[in-house]
Amino acid sequence: MTTIEHFEYVFLGGGKGGKTLAMELAQAGRKVAVIERGMIGGSCINVACIPTKTLIQTARTEYILHRQDGKAADMAKVSQRVKAVVDGMVEINRNALRDSGLELVLGTGRFVGPRRLEVKTNDGGLRMIEGEHAFINTGTTAAIPDVPGLKAAEPLTHVEALVLTTLPESLIVLGGGYIGLEMAQAFRRLGSKVTLIQDAPRVAMREDEDVTEAIEAALKEEGIDIRTGARPASVTGKSGESVTVVLQNGSTVSGSHLLVAAGRTPGTSGIGLDAAGVEVDARGFIKTDERLATTAERTWAIGEVAGTPMFTHASFDDYRVLRSQLAGENAKTTRDRIIPYALFIEPELGRIGLSEADAKARGIAVRVAKLPMAAVPRARTNGATKGFMKMLIDADSDAILGFAMLGTNAGEVVTAVQMAMLGGLPYTAVRDAIIAHPLISEGLNILLAKVPQRAPQ
Repeated sequence: MTTIEHFEYVFLGGGKGGKTLAMELAQAGRKVAVIERGMIGGSCINVACIPTKTLIQTARTEYILHRQDGKAADMAKVSQRVKAVVDGMVEINRNALRDSGLELVLGTGRFVGPRRLEVKTNDGGLRMIEGEHAFINTGTTAAIPDVPGLKAAEPLTHVEALVLTTLPESLIVLGGGYIGLEMAQAFRRLGSKVTLIQDAPRVAMREDEDVTEAIEAALKEEGIDIRTGARPASVTGKSGESVTVVLQNGSTVSGSHLLVAAGRTPGTSGIGLDAAGVEVDARGFIKTDERLATTAERTWAIGEVAGTPMFTHASFDDYRVLRSQLAGENAKTTRDRIIPYALFIEPELGRIGLSEADAKARGIAVRVAKLPMAAVPRARTNGATKGFMKMLIDADSDAILGFAMLGTNAGEVVTAVQMAMLGGLPYTAVRDAIIAHPLISEGLNILLAKVPQRAPQ
């Protein structure tokens, strides 16, 4: 019979929020175990944020160097650079985990009872680990839609695309969300012919129409063939050789490679949640309350698997919520969080708070100010005049309700707006702030001078 090993805190999965909390608890002298299949540091470092942004930056450099001569990138060298960045960060995380004093268990775990896990270790062993408290941090994986022939075509996801050593001659991307858009532009800039297929009427459907129209225009200008309102009916062939997507309207798209970026599936299958007493919702995400507590006693979920917005910085805020709960403060919850995000295409998209569509759906009256990036002096000096800034101001007060920017350094400018929103500053405080010239963020001065006056009461 396998001996049961007891810990105060057990983490299934080592993503951003979980690993941060685990290391902090271990450093405080608590007995902590982290069960991880092998992605030291979590998916962000291994297969998501870090490698994808390295790929995107490398593609941007190649695009600048070879815009005129049209020379394709050496994909083997691109892959080597991505790997070098990932390996370096994995080593940093491995050392941090070790130095914290926690026990890192490399293997596949599943619950066999409340807060008790059976772990098949990567070296072939079997361990039984039980915690006084359990945390589920298993993340998500790329979803493969149920399209006839799609799975048999062995399509790439962003994970496989990051380790390609041969540049696809022609790449078909299924999905016009964030991952699909980033991958489409990156591979186009590296030298692939790219067709993006989106079954919705627009790409980036969570954004306002003026934003998505500008995104589509920018990508089309770079030579990406965007097919919206196009639903795949079937797939034939094999990715990496020759593959054809038949659309429901009868047209076809052929390419050498196929990449699927059509949503995410929560990592809840096969991990014994029934035995743990943990319930999931209709989509398979773990049910949690605003404290991230599950339906099981002393069992929490962290990050994407808990339905947290799929950003590393949101997972990190889950860590703050759980730290607050464990400390008995009960001060911080997931309620009313303002979570910014960025889409790393060019021009870059950054957004926080309400969009115009959100405001309309909620019946919130707003005043809208909009400014083309061509009106921002630094954008002109940089030769980066595509896109615009847009701010939503409450109709009856001067409160900032939302901000969207499509343009160079958008993510950094969004952070400035976020600080104003967190501080409860009226838009006039940002409008009248002395912002150094010529910065991209100086555009906020110009933008907010255009806010319409309040309607007479």
